[in-house]
Amino acid sequence: ANPRDRKTLRNASAFRPLAKELVFDIDMTDYDEIRTCCSGASICQKCWQFITMAIKVIDKALRDDFGFKHIMWVYSGRRGAHAWISDKRAREMDDSKRKSIAGYLELLKGGDKTGKKVNLRRPLHPHIDRSLKLLNGYFQTDVLLEQDPWATPDKAAHLLQLLPDKSLTAALQRKWDSTPHRSSTQKWADIDAVASVSGSLSSLTPETLVHAKQDIRLEYTYPRLDAEVSKKLNHLLKSPFVIHPGTGRVCVPIDVRRFEEFEPEKVPTVQQLLSEIDSWQGSDDKVQDWQKTSLKPYIELFRDHVNAIMKEERAAEKRGREESGEGVDF
Repeated sequence: ANPRDRKTLRNASAFRPLAKELVFDIDMTDYDEIRTCCSGASICQKCWQFITMAIKVIDKALRDDFGFKHIMWVYSGRRGAHAWISDKRAREMDDSKRKSIAGYLELLKGGDKTGKKVNLRRPLHPHIDRSLKLLNGYFQTDVLLEQDPWATPDKAAHLLQLLPDKSLTAALQRKWDSTPHRSSTQKWADIDAVASVSGSLSSLTPETLVHAKQDIRLEYTYPRLDAEVSKKLNHLLKSPFVIHPGTGRVCVPIDVRRFEEFEPEKVPTVQQLLSEIDSWQGSDDKVQDWQKTSLKPYIELFRDHVNAIMKEERAAEKRGREESGEGVDF
């Protein structure tokens, strides 16, 4: 039956999805409490680095920890990115398996008004430990330097809430009150400097402070997933190459080999594509419209993704026939 006719069936509840890609959704609005350059629907290259960090961590985990091969990242058209995992076993997963993978990757808990969002047991899970190492460089440059997240007194107060010792937080508060224009990079360094003052913070061990700072780094860099999108087989997501109604931008694939170079503000819009087709000067009638536009590399990337899936599944079908003895002549 056609999906549009599902309500006409005698047993409509029997009409259910059988397969769909495993998907993940990362939206920039979930970073509003830590990004300082933009808010809401606005984005720039500075805050897009949060999406870059998320892609790096999630893509690594999906490939290394779960063995998925066919992963396509797609720009959402405005302020986020979607991961489409197209391996056959991913497409055929039931809701419980999807929920388990989403739970494995989800780390931050609580909304924007909660205090500590990361409170991990030690030793760290290998995935978290690997993620910390992947994200350390981004924390120093893209978070501390570019975002300066603790520049204001209220933001600095949140940082103090994440530290485990009242003596340390009181000493830091006094220091920052006396020098109110210190940058986030300086305030981050102040934590170790003040904690190292002999005899003043006897209740705080070096190990406890290291763990607290690791948790803070993860709160400001680890992917903020909309996990509900990933848990249900029937959850819908914008398809690649649709036009975002608000921006006019095309939801294009992101080349995972060069995802750090991706610039959302340079993604083609529908008006731009129409203009490129109209201004094309070639004489070859066999050239299709999409080949005349800046959409061409994105479509080629999508075709490569699909072809790799088809090649793998045709090979698997052939092996299955050979193992079962089908098509063998004697």
